[in-house]
Amino acid sequence: QVQLVESGGGLVQAGGSLRLSCAASGRTFSSYAMGWFRQAPGKEREFVAAITWSGGRTFYADSVKGRFTISRDNAKNTVYLQMNSLKPEDTAVYYCAADFPGHTIVARAYEYDYWGQGTQVTVSS
Repeated sequence: QVQLVESGGGLVQAGGSLRLSCAASGRTFSSYAMGWFRQAPGKEREFVAAITWSGGRTFYADSVKGRFTISRDNAKNTVYLQMNSLKPEDTAVYYCAADFPGHTIVARAYEYDYWGQGTQVTVSS
């Protein structure tokens, strides 16, 4: 069992930056691939970024490539999402998720085993 808690969301102006954190419980965090998803009002949940258990491979949605960076610190049981050059269209609730096994990258929400409660990111124009 893995419990995930996101933090770091907030209100930022367009062009600004935020860093989201996702703290995981459990001793097996390093066995999981981790992903970030987001859901805007009236829209479906969409993939943002993912990282393998070791951090050796990452994958991004085209809409955030070059602006967002996913990373993890297995010693701290934490995955991060650094978001730069934010745009109003990045406004959404952001969720982290854990997928086992952790050696592959997956971008489909249904493949993830555990989810956090989400953190709101609002980008003003």
